[in-house]
Amino acid sequence: MKAKVLKTDREHKAALAYLERLMDQPTPDDAELELWSLLVENYEETHFPIARPGPVEAIRFRLEQADAKPTDLIAYLGTKSRVSEVLSGKRPLSLAMIRALHQGLKIPAEILIEEPKSSNKPTPPPRRRVHATAAK
Repeated sequence: MKAKVLKTDREHKAALAYLERLMDQPTPDDAELELWSLLVENYEETHFPIARPGPVEAIRFRLEQADAKPTDLIAYLGTKSRVSEVLSGKRPLSLAMIRALHQGLKIPAEILIEEPKSSNKPTPPPRRRVHATAAK
C-alpha cells in the first residue's frame, strides 16, 4: 500500500487495516509502522478531535486515576466544604488552589486555569441601578 495523506473515511479504514497487518508481522518495518501511525493519527486528530476537560473534570479524572477520594483534596483546597464547592462548580479555583493541584496532583496548570464548562443555568440579567432621584 502506498503511503499518502488520508482524506476520506475509506482511506482511514484501509490505513487502519494495513497498520494492523504491519503490527501482526513477526518483524515489522519500524519506519513504515511509524509512518502509517502518523498518517492515521493525523487523520484522527483532524476528524475526531477530543475536547479538553474543564478544571473539575480534570480533578475528578485525576482522583479516579489515583484511586483517591474527594476528601484527599482537602490537602490542596483547604477544607471539606471548599472541596465540595469546587467539585460542584459553586466555587472557582483560586491561584493558590491551582498551584497546589498542579504541584501535588500533576494536573496541567493550563487546564486548571480554564473557565469551567458552562452549565445549563440561564445567566441572570444585569441589575439596574435605581437612583434616588428617579424614584421621586
